[in-house]
Amino acid sequence: MKTITNNNALAHARALTVTSREASLKREASVSQFWNSNRELLEDAWSEWEIENKDNILIPDETLLDPRLRKAINDAWENPEKENAVADLWEEIIPGVYAAQFFDIDRLADFRKYLEATVNSQIPKRAPYGIQLNRYGMMLDPRSEGHLAAPNFQAFYNDIMNRYMRPIARLLIGTYGYDNQTFGFSIQYNPDKDKDLHAHTDASAATLNININLPDEEFTGSQVDFHDKTTGKVAQTIFEPGKAIIHTGNVPHATHPITSGQRSNLVVWLYGDRMQIPRGGANSYGNNSSSNVVITENATARERWSIPESPKDSFAPF
Repeated sequence: MKTITNNNALAHARALTVTSREASLKREASVSQFWNSNRELLEDAWSEWEIENKDNILIPDETLLDPRLRKAINDAWENPEKENAVADLWEEIIPGVYAAQFFDIDRLADFRKYLEATVNSQIPKRAPYGIQLNRYGMMLDPRSEGHLAAPNFQAFYNDIMNRYMRPIARLLIGTYGYDNQTFGFSIQYNPDKDKDLHAHTDASAATLNININLPDEEFTGSQVDFHDKTTGKVAQTIFEPGKAIIHTGNVPHATHPITSGQRSNLVVWLYGDRMQIPRGGANSYGNNSSSNVVITENATARERWSIPESPKDSFAPF
């Protein structure tokens, strides 16, 4: 068997015959076999792709994110007692559901251009099961077969999860102890393809759903309903460019059909080791008079602004 070296992995990856969409939707054994047997080759191909394109593609980093959020996050990492400034940026929709600006609108075009380059790389990527038709449907986390393994993207993804999402989730919805593991995928809603998502909950302690539409990419429909299980009321939201919604995984939510245009999102999850999530969802809430939102009291500020020391496991939701 010919050895595939780092300087020809890209050509070999591009020459692979990917398993069919039908086989993927049925989750046939051949699908996992394909991705697992080619995992090392694909990772090498992504590294080679970055080197080949180092002069003309973005290196994604936290400068893509909203400046106010970046400052508040960095200040809190330096001094966790300043975490209220992070909480103040998030607006409560219903208990356990919050919204804020996440990406810098002025940098979204740069990020989308980068994602377009990954799509055009011709390196095989696996779309989320059941989300097979859209151009931006990709798995993001190394737990997932066929994930976007470009090293620079993975560094950016890990920063989002470790420096941003995890402490924010601990601060707002009390995920401490159930957030060691990560998961993520991208999705694009399109009237002719993947157009809606029925009412469901997530197998996560926390879900962060980030819209990456450009300001001039308008769409109609695709509202998201969040169901308040305590009051029975439904809060309807519309994603705006660069905005993110974070919520406990057990909050029922549904996406209305999109009727025109496209909506592109990154969706990332936190959950505990071996897929554990808090029983009953978010922990009990405690009032904090210095913030516009409630802050959970299940951990100290110093604990919230820390990175778990436990190893990554191999459990992936799908």
